[in-house]
Amino acid sequence: MAWVYLVIAGFFEMGWAIGLKYTEGFTRLVPTTLTIAAMIISVVLLGLALRDLPVGTGYAVWTGIGTVGTALLGMYLFGDSATAARLASIGLIVAGIIGLKVLS
Repeated sequence: MAWVYLVIAGFFEMGWAIGLKYTEGFTRLVPTTLTIAAMIISVVLLGLALRDLPVGTGYAVWTGIGTVGTALLGMYLFGDSATAARLASIGLIVAGIIGLKVLS
């Protein structure tokens, strides 16, 4: 169950990272409220996952999911660059996440 919590926490991390863009510096009420809620849910789920997972593994996977998802969503939603080098770097992060999962 810890891995399920961790993956869901990573998705909420993506949500709050992308949500920050929509808050426009915390000047918009609804995006700000949703972003803060996603932050809280993400950290709570991370905490639940860390009851059973090593902290280094859990934190690295959590941030990795958030990083990869946010980078990909940034490309899709905001037109961030999608160069081959950037995509390869994202692939390396995914490989690291998989490696941590396999070795845990």
